[in-house]
Amino acid sequence: MINKAMRAAVYEGQNRVVVRELPVPEFGPREVLVRINCCGVCGTDLKKIQYGLVPPPRIFGHEMAGVIAAVGEQVRDWQVCDRVAVMHHVPCMDCYYCRHSNFAQCPVYKKTGTTAGYEPSGGGYAEYIRVMDWVVERGMVRIPSGVTDEEATFIEPVNTVLKGVERCQARPGQTALVVGLGQIGLLFAQCLRIEGVTILGSDPQKSRRKAARKFGVLDTVDPTSVDLPDHCRAATESRGVDIVVVAVPSREAAELALSCVRPGGKVLLFAHTRLNDMIEVDGGAICMLEKDLIGSYSSDILLQDKAASYIFDRKIDIPSLITHRFPLEQIDRAIDLASNPTDNSLKVMVTI
Repeated sequence: MINKAMRAAVYEGQNRVVVRELPVPEFGPREVLVRINCCGVCGTDLKKIQYGLVPPPRIFGHEMAGVIAAVGEQVRDWQVCDRVAVMHHVPCMDCYYCRHSNFAQCPVYKKTGTTAGYEPSGGGYAEYIRVMDWVVERGMVRIPSGVTDEEATFIEPVNTVLKGVERCQARPGQTALVVGLGQIGLLFAQCLRIEGVTILGSDPQKSRRKAARKFGVLDTVDPTSVDLPDHCRAATESRGVDIVVVAVPSREAAELALSCVRPGGKVLLFAHTRLNDMIEVDGGAICMLEKDLIGSYSSDILLQDKAASYIFDRKIDIPSLITHRFPLEQIDRAIDLASNPTDNSLKVMVTI
């Protein structure tokens, strides 16, 4: 029995998200309605809320999992009560960008394909979402028994990390520095370790440096008390590391990363998800020392099955990353903690 009304956390302007009662979304013949059970708090949504980057009202949340509550009359491959993780961005697979595997630049990908109301913006911070036809076709993942909804919400973030690892061309025997040992940095550490890469870590929070060891990080340092480029050279026979992953939206970290990477190495910017976020770089280091400065944003549909298998087969540890859970009514607390992490906080989850 689906109620006519539902609870939803509505973004009403900069730094203002309020739980309201709204109509349950209507859906079309090729669409489905999903009852959301939980949704992870992601940094990209936090930036939109904190900086007021998009006009209100909207309902954010895109790392989401739940159960199909209703299906349109033309839907064939899904049934009511199927447990699913839902992606909010899915490419068309046919445009210029898709043909060149630049899926995040596809015009259809840029259209959000899930909504709980208002301008489609994910919708995971609500009881129900409408899943549009192209997402029903290519962007829902069936959750097997024995895998929790919370674990399944990580399919999208793990996908984005695997895309970054591929863009770094990580190889066995290399050494990588992960700057920022929050939950994304620790996902990078786990995925790079699977590729045979030795991981160094940098984070000012002592608790995160300590936690990183259990996720495969060999050595961790406080960047505020250590000369990071010197530390990287000391660990790599004076070369510098092969890869630097900048998993924090820090201008200083991005600029310092080029000094930590060896000639011919790669620096990946992963957290600079706001346009006009300027940094200064040494053009000579990029040209003469052949250091690559690259970016990676959002997911790659070709990695969706691999991301799911990493979670379903327990190749990476997801439960240990989840440190805090808040009910929807306390989403303001969830947003505040995710925006201002404490010594013991990593992934923040909203339960619906």
